[in-house]
Amino acid sequence: MWPGMRMIRRQLSSAVRGLVYEKHGEPAQVLRLQKLEVASPADYQVAVKMLAAPINPSDINMIQGTYALLPQLPAVGGNEGVGVVAEVGHHVSSLRPGDWVIPVDAGLGTWRSEGVFSEAALVRVPSDISIEIAATLSVNPCTAYRLLSDFETLRPGDSVIQNASNSGVGQAVIQIAASLGITTINIVRDRPELQNLVQRLHDLGADHVITEEQLRKPEMKDLFRTCPRPRLALNCVGGKSTTEMLRHLDYGGTMVTYGGMAKQPVTVPVSALIFKNIRLRGFWITQWKRDRQHIDREEITKMVRDLCDLIRRGRLVPPPCFHWPLEEFLQALRAAQTPFLSRKQILTMQ
Repeated sequence: MWPGMRMIRRQLSSAVRGLVYEKHGEPAQVLRLQKLEVASPADYQVAVKMLAAPINPSDINMIQGTYALLPQLPAVGGNEGVGVVAEVGHHVSSLRPGDWVIPVDAGLGTWRSEGVFSEAALVRVPSDISIEIAATLSVNPCTAYRLLSDFETLRPGDSVIQNASNSGVGQAVIQIAASLGITTINIVRDRPELQNLVQRLHDLGADHVITEEQLRKPEMKDLFRTCPRPRLALNCVGGKSTTEMLRHLDYGGTMVTYGGMAKQPVTVPVSALIFKNIRLRGFWITQWKRDRQHIDREEITKMVRDLCDLIRRGRLVPPPCFHWPLEEFLQALRAAQTPFLSRKQILTMQ
C-alpha cells in the first residue's frame, strides 16, 4: 500500500458520491446524486477512484429499463469510464495502486466518485493517454475493432459501408479502417451544418461521406467505378437505411447489426439473400467480453493493447467531448439526448 494510503482511503470514503436510481424511468427523473457506502476491497477486489465517465445511449436505455442487461435495483448509473486504483485486495495479482483501469464488464455503475469492483471486471490501460480517450475506450472503439476483425477478412484496398457514421462507433471505425488501408463509405443523416460534419469525418480518415438521401440515388453506381463494392456493412440504425445499404453490398458480403437507433426492424429483400448470398449477423460487445472475461482474457487485453497503440500513434482520437462535474448531471443528460449535437458528454468525478 502507498505511504499515506490509509489516510487517502478515509478521505475518499467520507465523500463517496454516485448517481443512483431506485426504479426505471427517464434518467432526469429517477437519478439522484447520493452518498455511497464503500467498504475496503475483499481478497479479489479493487478499490477504484473514478476519474471520468461518459454518458452513452446504452446507459440511458439501462436506466429506462429497455436494455438487454439490467442491474439489480437500486443501482448506480454508467457502464464506461476510467479510474485509478486506490487499493487492492490480498489476492489481486494483475493490478496495483496507481494503475489506470477501465471496465471489462457492463453494469458496474461508473457514475460515482469511487467504487469497489472485482479484479476480473477491470483491465489496465496506460496512464499516458488522455482521460477522454481512456474514459471512452471500452465500448465504442472496442466495438469498432471487433466489427472490423471478426466478420470478414478485410485487406488493404477493401471497402466497408456503415450508417450512423458520426456516432462513437462510426468515428472509431473510420480511424481504425484508415490505419489498415481499408476504404470507408460513411452514411450520415442530413442536418444543419452538414458540411462541418462531413469535413470532420474526412479529417478522421473517411474516404466517402454521403447522406441517407444520396444513398438512395442512382448516382451511387458512379462511386463503385473507383471503389470496390463493400464486403462488410455495419448497421446501427435499422429501417430503410439498412435496406439501402444492402443494395450496395458485394456478393457474399456480411451485414452486422450492432444498434437500432431508428427503432425500426431490419427489412431484408429476398433477392439479397437468394441472388447475393448476403449473411446477416448481430454483435454486442458486452456479450463478447463476457464470453471471454474469465476464460480467455488475452483476447481482451490484446484488443485494448492494439487500440492504445493506435492512440499513441495519433491514429485514434476521442470524439469531441464536453466535461460536466458530477453534480451537474442533469445538464449533461440533457445535452447527451440533444439531436445532432455530436459531442460526447463526460462526467468528471474529482
